[in-house]
Amino acid sequence: MPEFPNFSRVRALVVGDVMLDRYVFGSTSRISPEAPVPVVSVEHNEDRPGGAANVAANLAALGVQVSLIGLMGSDEGATSLEHQIAASGVDWQGLQSHEVGTIVKTRILSRHQQLIRLDNERPLQQHAVGAILDKARMLINGVDVVVLSDYAKGTLVEVTALIELCGQCGVPVLVDPKGNDVARYQGATLITPNRSEFEAIQGGACVTEEALFVSAEALRERLALQALLITRSEQGMTLFERDQKPFHLNAHSKEVYDVTGAGDTVIAVLAATLGAGYSMQVATRLANQAAGLVVTKVGTASVSAHELRAVSDFSLAEMDSLIDEESLSSIVKMRQSRGDRVVMTNGCFDVLHAGHVAYLDQARKAGDCLIVALNDDASVSALKGPSRPLNGLAERANVLSALRSVDYVVSFSEDTPERLIVKLAPDILVKGGDYQIEQIAGADSVLGRGGQVLLADFLDGHSTTGLIEKIRDDVSAE
Repeated sequence: MPEFPNFSRVRALVVGDVMLDRYVFGSTSRISPEAPVPVVSVEHNEDRPGGAANVAANLAALGVQVSLIGLMGSDEGATSLEHQIAASGVDWQGLQSHEVGTIVKTRILSRHQQLIRLDNERPLQQHAVGAILDKARMLINGVDVVVLSDYAKGTLVEVTALIELCGQCGVPVLVDPKGNDVARYQGATLITPNRSEFEAIQGGACVTEEALFVSAEALRERLALQALLITRSEQGMTLFERDQKPFHLNAHSKEVYDVTGAGDTVIAVLAATLGAGYSMQVATRLANQAAGLVVTKVGTASVSAHELRAVSDFSLAEMDSLIDEESLSSIVKMRQSRGDRVVMTNGCFDVLHAGHVAYLDQARKAGDCLIVALNDDASVSALKGPSRPLNGLAERANVLSALRSVDYVVSFSEDTPERLIVKLAPDILVKGGDYQIEQIAGADSVLGRGGQVLLADFLDGHSTTGLIEKIRDDVSAE
């Protein structure tokens, strides 16, 4: 496959129904004496962007430059939603009105299971529809792709006009449709119904694959779409593209915790990949892999470029050298679930030399992938003195990630990486042979889970301190 897409170059616009997804997490241990329902002892609440806002957040998580147009009220839900949108890195260009209430979906969960959902919503006022179309006209110039996220809440009443606008500007437009009136999506680049939505459009179940394929191709032609993608839950997804044979991909996920928002992730990855100039089939491959990742997470969630890269066949050529802890934690779990042995080591690696390279090669051979936990600059100074590091964190990470033995580089700020080791839970922990196992930070955690702690050898005569002293001596002798 080609190089992994550089999503940071992609500019996207999302228009649609924004909402706040609110989660109430708690434990259940008894039944209410008032009614045969479980009593939830609330432990914590969490707000996340939902609907079109979740699509935009997923695009931002991939590194896309994304703007969002929608409508919310002027209430507590709007305040939280605006905060969530800003925190996700999305440029909010939407509208607020005192005449509407922000759509809030509250889900109460216990032990990763949703017990009930409470929806708080009012139909959107028609006076805002024209303003949304005007906003889109202002922002569409310069974007690479547009996503229309339709949850049938009223924002996309003028969806046909938006599709026509995209056509006039030569911008591909992807639609996550809602309802049976699909004629209004005519002329879109791609629509992404799930199987039940597609069968509702068709007026009945497609009992055979042949019936599904014939109906899908007929719908694609009738709506003059470049492509139609049907997402099929555990059966994967099938792409029907103009002048191409149906392209089917099996589902990737082995364990499904929550399908909430999975369709948002799919259309976001499709949009980002198409916006980066890749083919519809490549976009579908990445979207299918992203769907397999996001359903392993609880609630509305997103997938980062690093997570997606870990399950794809692309090279790491244009990815950032440093990966964040949360993305790496998901990658570790995913790789372990498919049987990979994850190796982890740590250090300052201020001036990389032959001893480091040999050590990292030895560590990598102990398993299937190698994580290097890298002291940040303040941590190096605390350990080595105020004159160190000679190379900053980003520079050290870039050099390490260029080595064929290193798969992931993550930084930490503490004196030791123990907290990070406990969080990532590697199968194998490697440290230099000048340590005793009982002295190694995080060793107890790895051994306690049945993992291994290995001591690797350094090449004699190679050390960063020695190199620095030799340089200083040589300079002094001149």
